[in-house]
Order: sequence, then structure tokens, then C-alpha cells
Amino acid sequence: MSGHSKWATIKHAKGAADAKRGQMFTKLIKEITIAARMGGGDPNGNPRLRTAILKARGANMPKDNITNAIKKGTGELEGVSYEELTYEAFLGGGVGLLIEVLTDNKNRAAADVRNLLTRGGGELAKAGSVSRLFKRQGIITLDGEKYTEDQVMEAAIDGGAEDVAASDGIVEVTTAPEDFEAVANALSEKGFETMSAEISMVADTEVSLENEATAKAVKLIDRLEENDDVQNVYSNIAIPDGFESE
Repeated sequence: MSGHSKWATIKHAKGAADAKRGQMFTKLIKEITIAARMGGGDPNGNPRLRTAILKARGANMPKDNITNAIKKGTGELEGVSYEELTYEAFLGGGVGLLIEVLTDNKNRAAADVRNLLTRGGGELAKAGSVSRLFKRQGIITLDGEKYTEDQVMEAAIDGGAEDVAASDGIVEVTTAPEDFEAVANALSEKGFETMSAEISMVADTEVSLENEATAKAVKLIDRLEENDDVQNVYSNIAIPDGFESE
């Protein structure tokens, strides 16, 4: 669950260091592979690949993993061919979901997403009805126990960042999509180690629900994210302070 609340950002960033690291790397490898397949293996001439590599580096993926993923995309190594799909869905209370999929079997992915939505109280929506609620934004997170907000701010603002904020042990840097690469590079050049770095979808306005409905929505989002075909899930739900998922 990315790019829609402080709670989600913290959950997503800390996920890079916990038991979900393997699953995260699998998703990043798929993203790099399809970027290289579509635009070539040279990141200098492939903006999408550059962004995918920055995201992988932001999650501290080993260099060899990145190189092999590129080679699979260009055909130098045997790999799987993936298709991109985006599903839009609504839950009760006006909560919208954007579900990005990379799959080698779109029928399986479609069936899985539909099933998870049905079981979780959601339903598919018309194309554009949910995506219009979001905007693209660069999100870079750093460990607040290693760096202070002031330390990060100087390098981030010099690189073109829009904002830097610290909360619950996380320093979050936000950028315009077109400035994401420059800011990520500026932080790297100053020796900062990031926890995550990505261009995300951020809701223009968040929707608040009662605690029980919030817990149900978060449970559905978690199950969607656990699906191997699902790359990202974005939501406009507002998570209250102190909320913890089961």
C-alpha cells in the first residue's frame, strides 16, 4: 500500500528491511525486466528503466540482481514475458484502489484480483473513475534513526525536492515526478542511504472510515499486495494515528 498516508509510507519503507524483502525484490526485478524489454537495456536512453533502477537501489537491491533483470528484459538471459494491467476498484465509503499488475498470465491475475476484491468487499470500477483521484509524485524515504530531517533537507532541497518531513522514525522526501531522479541522485552523492525510492500515486484527497471499516480495507490491500502478480496498490484511505494492522 503505497503513497497515500503517513502510516502506509512507514509500513512500505520498513517492509524493505523485514521478512517481505524477498517478495519486494521479486516485484522490483519484474519491473526492471519489463522496462528493459520495452525500452532497451541502456538506462541513459530509457527513462523508465532508470526509474526502476533507482527504485531498486533505494531498496538496497544487490547490483547483480539489477544487472540480471536487465539482461532478462533484453533477451541476453532467458526470462519470462510480462504484461502490464491496471485495475480500478471501489470499496465502501468512497475508498478507491488502483491495482497495478505485472503478470505472465493475465487470466490468472484477473481472476485473483476479482476474487480478492469480492471477498474483501470491493468491486471493479470503470477505467478513469479512480485514477482521476490520484497524482504522480516522487517519494523517497530514509531511516530517521540514522539521519535527521535537517541533514536530509539540505541535500534534498538542493536537488529540487518539494518537501522533507520526519515522522515516526522515517524521513520522507517528496518530489515532482520530473525531479525524482535528480533528488535521488543528489541524496546518493551526499552519502545518504535510502529505505525506498519510487514514483508513486498519491491521492489528492483522503477518505476517513470508522476503525472497523479501516481495518477491513487494510486487510484487503494487504492481501492484494501479497499476490505475486500485483506490483503496487494505491488507495485514498486515511489511516488514523496509532492504527496497527493485524
